[in-house]
Amino acid sequence: MFPGAAADRGIAEYALVGAPLDRSTSFRPGARFGPRRVRHHAQGFDDYDHHTGLRFTDLAVYDHGDVGPTADPAEYLQFLEGTLGDFRGEGATPLLVGGEHTVTVAGVRAVDPDVFVCLDAHLDLRESYAGDELSHATVTHHALDVADRAVVVGARTGSEAEWDRAGEADVTVVAPEEVADWTPEDVPGLTPDGTGGPVYLSVDVDAFDPGFAPGTGTPEPFGLTPREGRRVVGELAPAVDGFDVVEVNDRDDGQAATLAAKLLRRFVCDHAASR
Repeated sequence: MFPGAAADRGIAEYALVGAPLDRSTSFRPGARFGPRRVRHHAQGFDDYDHHTGLRFTDLAVYDHGDVGPTADPAEYLQFLEGTLGDFRGEGATPLLVGGEHTVTVAGVRAVDPDVFVCLDAHLDLRESYAGDELSHATVTHHALDVADRAVVVGARTGSEAEWDRAGEADVTVVAPEEVADWTPEDVPGLTPDGTGGPVYLSVDVDAFDPGFAPGTGTPEPFGLTPREGRRVVGELAPAVDGFDVVEVNDRDDGQAATLAAKLLRRFVCDHAASR
């Protein structure tokens, strides 16, 4: 159980689901251990959040445990979408912990957002990768089948075709060096006060410089700092209807998992404080 996520399902305001999918990782596998490691490395955090004055244990977070993958990835995403959609129908905000980034596709489909925002080193706009249409490198492409607009914060690499696609009107790319001056108000259709349409926020831990989060599948230098990520997550939280953190693996001493766990708590506290 994620520390402090002790609410019963019937009263849950937030529902955490682990999704240990690890099938298309193209460099360093291990994302299957992400949910376990994120829960483990959250154990050292204080319950009290001094930024909001809230206690995490008071925020009605329910931990559903892990939904393990099946042999058919499309079938798995459909089942995971149904699980997250059920929680959303019960009035809880879904919190998804991966697992490879592919699991985000299920979260986006469950929330059906107008705007998809992702912290990510990669554009993930490929239609397929290595012949796989459900690769972790296709997430933003699939998100745009649902959302009207995608915003990729921290992107610094992609294929030539992906950069061409990113130049179209429905995609906004915020380079790492631009994040310090970026605000959610810069995105058409995104209202940080939560008065607009649904928003989905995904945090791929490889958005951060590998010096801060080495435990991930495809590390990419020159990334975000934890403080930059914390600001973006905190400012977006009031507008967000579904959240995930993905791509944590077991290839470090817990740095990536600790950062992921803290960002999940940051989201919940700031989201709760805005309600």
